[in-house]
Amino acid sequence: MSVLKGLRVVEFEGLGPGPFCGMLFADLGADVILVARAGATAGGALFNRGKRMIALDLKNPKHVAAAIRIAATADATIEGLRPGVMERLGLGPEALMSANPRLVYGRITGWGQSGPLAHAAGHDINYVSLAGAAWYAGQAGAAPVPPPTMVGDIGGGALYLAIGVLAGVLRARETGKGAVVDAAIVDGAAHMLGLLMSLRAAGGYPDERGRSMIDGADFYDVYQCADGRWISIGPLEPKFYALLIERLGLHGDERFSAQFDQSRWPARKAALKALFAERPSDHWRALLEGTDVCFAPVLTPAEAREHPHLKARAVWREIGGALQAAPAPRFDGETPADPRAVDTDIAAADAILKDAGLTRADLGE
Repeated sequence: MSVLKGLRVVEFEGLGPGPFCGMLFADLGADVILVARAGATAGGALFNRGKRMIALDLKNPKHVAAAIRIAATADATIEGLRPGVMERLGLGPEALMSANPRLVYGRITGWGQSGPLAHAAGHDINYVSLAGAAWYAGQAGAAPVPPPTMVGDIGGGALYLAIGVLAGVLRARETGKGAVVDAAIVDGAAHMLGLLMSLRAAGGYPDERGRSMIDGADFYDVYQCADGRWISIGPLEPKFYALLIERLGLHGDERFSAQFDQSRWPARKAALKALFAERPSDHWRALLEGTDVCFAPVLTPAEAREHPHLKARAVWREIGGALQAAPAPRFDGETPADPRAVDTDIAAADAILKDAGLTRADLGE
């Protein structure tokens, strides 16, 4: 896809959400230059696909000067180091934006650039826990189980960094003035609770886990089948719930009337648990999949690749022996092409230097 053609982003090598954000930009057609650490082997990481790479020693003043020149050719930079690290390297916002006032300087951290925890170490599980996003991930009386990386690093981090950078670039193209984007995972993870908070404000989502429609009801849960596989159902709407009851042969069973009566949920959940355990998952898929009962099997990524729907959309690809998802979202009905591997060739690095008006001699080589 080439919807971001013409956008150049310089990514300073990091971990987790920053590289994922860079991959997202590259997937959508941006020219993403990965400034890797000297001696790095970043080429094997899936999230570096589609990028061009140059390795620099950011403790070498000549290489730092080159990095500033390279960033001056870009619309945006992204980095994910602890607050103050880039400044100590001489690559903070002031240094880069002095050379390029239109530059959007994107920063991704767990705790943010300010606040009491800004300089503390942490990981995805900590950020979503503090933000309040982990509290609702689990069943009543059980431990919270936040899905690894998706709510924090990717959802609350990389995607918010991406929208922040794009918003900054739009403003810079209109005003000529860049911006510093402070994308904190705690901020994004909290912001992602907006839908749940609207339900909470309306009285439909208590603070206690296992008491709402989407974490306590019999009609919104996963169930294990006779073969040990799992299936999911989610007919929140009464017409879809009625269809599920009909398909399961439970029409007229008084236990399954009054869908939203919370006092009935535990007994109904137990009844459905026993029912689904009677037959293998293939039986329930043949009966329910593709209907309006809101059903899907719980699949591994490898299994998902072979599912007819995802196969028709070519969602999962095996490229170079590695399973990876296709670029998303899609535009104009186009099926995305396979993403290309990161370009670590010496010629790619030389082209990056040339664009910045530099040669290997400027690096002291």
